[in-house]
Amino acid sequence: MQPDERTYTTSDGTELPVRVWPPPKKVPGTFLARPAALVYLHGIQSHSGWYEASSRRLAEAGVAVYQIERRGSGRDADHERGHVDKAETWLEDVARAAELARDETGAGSVHLMGISWGGKLAMACAAHRPDLYRSLILSAPGIVPIVDVAVTIKVRIAKCLMMGRELRRFPIPIDDPHLFTENPDRVRYIAEDELSLRDLTARFMYESRRLDRMVRAAAATVRVHTLLLLAERDRIINNEATRALIYSMAARKRVITYPGAHHTLEFEVAPQPYFKDLAAWIDQVEGESP
Repeated sequence: MQPDERTYTTSDGTELPVRVWPPPKKVPGTFLARPAALVYLHGIQSHSGWYEASSRRLAEAGVAVYQIERRGSGRDADHERGHVDKAETWLEDVARAAELARDETGAGSVHLMGISWGGKLAMACAAHRPDLYRSLILSAPGIVPIVDVAVTIKVRIAKCLMMGRELRRFPIPIDDPHLFTENPDRVRYIAEDELSLRDLTARFMYESRRLDRMVRAAAATVRVHTLLLLAERDRIINNEATRALIYSMAARKRVITYPGAHHTLEFEVAPQPYFKDLAAWIDQVEGESP
């Protein structure tokens, strides 16, 4: 199974790449009784290509998967790399993708999945347009990170913004592939991946901080069913604090921690339990009344 690689129109009229994984016309033993769609958000350094295996697995199970490329990331060649004008642009881009997935599949609402930094964005999106989303899936989400930008860099970013140099670039602080995985094949893949982001603009970093504030507010308002997936040996996010934040939400939630796993659960040597849990969650939520 291969995805349909195309673009979709954003709220400001520009185009962003999207990989659409349509389910087979007939899925043997499919668990779904109604159309289901999922919008998939990648991390700060990664892109949609990192998560093909889970997308394929969900499509084979009957879920239409829409993997969008964040502006200036991955295969998007039409926008400044690692840049955004304001955080609200991210929210609107995701909302447009969700509307596309909903309209093309006939699903009443779509599942929203965010990986790492994309989990932070997904949380804010769920609060921004709650009417669009059936459930929220957060895989090692960057809501409460361990790794952060150094204070000296933050000062330099602030100075750049005050001087109007918002396109000045700064390195992403997670530059070691071993932070993501200890699977040798995937460590090599990350190190050699030409589409990965290595640096960001000062404006992106500032807007990402604004997104942090949106996420803290979202935790008090999001009511959609939420699945939190954690890696026991994660060195990028604070599992304990992330778990506590999700448990504080009024939404119905489920938390799964994978023993011995590292940050990018997709890259584990044997990720099948992770894929199975994703499919089972969608099965469960779709089996309930909207």
